[in-house]
Amino acid sequence: MEKEISGKTRLAGLYALPARHSFSPLMHTTAFQATGVDAIYLSFDIQPERLGESIQAIRDLEMLGINLSMPHKMAAINYVDELSQAARLIGAINTIVNQKGKLIGHNTDGSGCMASLKQNGIEIIGKRMTILGAGGAATAIITQAAIDGVDAIDVFNIKDDFYRKIEPKLAEIAAETDCQIQLHDLADEAQLTASIAASSLLINATNIGMAPDTEQMPLPNTALLRKDLPVFDVIYHPGETKLLKAAKEIGAITVNGLGMLLYQGAAAFKLWTGEEMPVALIQPLLEQEIKK
Repeated sequence: MEKEISGKTRLAGLYALPARHSFSPLMHTTAFQATGVDAIYLSFDIQPERLGESIQAIRDLEMLGINLSMPHKMAAINYVDELSQAARLIGAINTIVNQKGKLIGHNTDGSGCMASLKQNGIEIIGKRMTILGAGGAATAIITQAAIDGVDAIDVFNIKDDFYRKIEPKLAEIAAETDCQIQLHDLADEAQLTASIAASSLLINATNIGMAPDTEQMPLPNTALLRKDLPVFDVIYHPGETKLLKAAKEIGAITVNGLGMLLYQGAAAFKLWTGEEMPVALIQPLLEQEIKK
C-alpha cells in the first residue's frame, strides 16, 4: 500500500523549462515509497528570471532539494552557498541539497556515467579513454572520470567558437586532478585513429545518432572500433544508436545512456535522503517509459 501524504511529507522536485516531460518524478517518488522516505517529487516549469526566488523557496519550504535541467544548470550556481568539487570544476549543477537552510550544489551527471560503466563491468580507472564532444554532458563525464582516477582523456570536438572556450576549462580540470586531458579537432582523423587505438573506452557525448536522426554516426568510419573497446553512448533514445549497433556487431561491450540517467538520479536521491535508491526497481520502469 502506498504511503499517504502527511503533515510531515517533504518535497523534492525538478526546476527546468520545460520540465513536464521528465522521468524524474516517477523515479524519485517510486524510490521514496520503496524506501519509506516521507517525501514526494514534482516537476516545475521555472522561467529564468524567477530562478533566484525559486531556489530561495527551497529554504522557505524546507524542501529536501531539487534537480536542475536546462536552461538553469549554470545560472543556479549564483544562488547556492557551496559547491562540490565536481560542480565547481564543471561550472554547472544538476542537484541542490538543502542542509538546514544551507544549499549545496552538486553535479551527479558524471558520477551517473561512472556508476553505469561499473554496473556493466567496464573498468577505466588508471586507463585512457576517448570522448566525442565537449559540451555539458561531456564536461561532467570528463570531470568525474578525472576525479575518480582515469589516467588520460582524449577529447574531440568540432573546432568552433566553443572549442576555444572549453580549452581552458579542460586545462583546469587536468591541473586539479593530475589527469592528462587533451583537446583535439574532431576533423583530425589521424589523431582520432591514434587516440581510439590507445584507449580502453570510447564515449559518445554528442547528440549525433539521437532520434529522429538515428542514421547519423559520430565516427568517420566503423573501422576505428574493435572487439576489446567498450563503447558508451549518452543517448538513450533510441536504445541502440547506429554507433552502438556497429560496436555490438563486432563483439564489443555497448552501453546506452539510460544507466547514466538512472544513476545520476540515484546519486541525487542519496544526497537528499542518505538512502540507496532501489535501482533494480526503478530501471525497468524507466525502460517502459522510454518505449512509450
